[in-house]
Amino acid sequence: METKPARVRILDAAHELMLTVGLAKATTKEIAKAAGCSEAALYKYFASKEELFIQVLSERLPRLTPLLSSLAAEPGRATLEENLTEIARQAALFYEQSFPIAASLYAETQLKRRHDDAMRQMGSGPHKPIQGLDTYLRAEQELGRVSQNADTFAAASLLLGACAQRAFAYDATETGTRPPVDEFATRLARTLLSGISVADHTAGPRP
Repeated sequence: METKPARVRILDAAHELMLTVGLAKATTKEIAKAAGCSEAALYKYFASKEELFIQVLSERLPRLTPLLSSLAAEPGRATLEENLTEIARQAALFYEQSFPIAASLYAETQLKRRHDDAMRQMGSGPHKPIQGLDTYLRAEQELGRVSQNADTFAAASLLLGACAQRAFAYDATETGTRPPVDEFATRLARTLLSGISVADHTAGPRP
């Protein structure tokens, strides 16, 4: 059987450990051991555990940011509903898989601060998908497919916020199950596009 490259083994091991024991307890020593390499070898590919965490989110989870970048670069492809449905689907899956990994950050202030600093340095962070979706919606707005009065930042925040909530808001229900992702994404996109008020909106454009 062909052996995977060291970098791939390290990412696989980091992903598995971060899911099973949590980010705080997934040390570089344990990750290297699980990957079948030395800790020194791990640092040849990743400067820190923070960088490794960011790469796990980028390379082992649904590719939300690349999808948003692609759509923003070429607005007008497919229908707006189809695009928003796919964004919602990928986002729901991304948050579903990233929440168990990142949750431990919020239990340790110093750990979260280190990761926040690392994400800023690498141009990453949980705000990036919101910015990416806002950019896409603005591009569609320029094409006339989104209302000129629409607050694209608020719309992006609403859609992605709902997807993030899906990752943990249903654990305490009687069934403890999340809404099926495809149905959830479809309903989100349709509701965002149609709105919920029967009133005639007369508010001016957003600032």
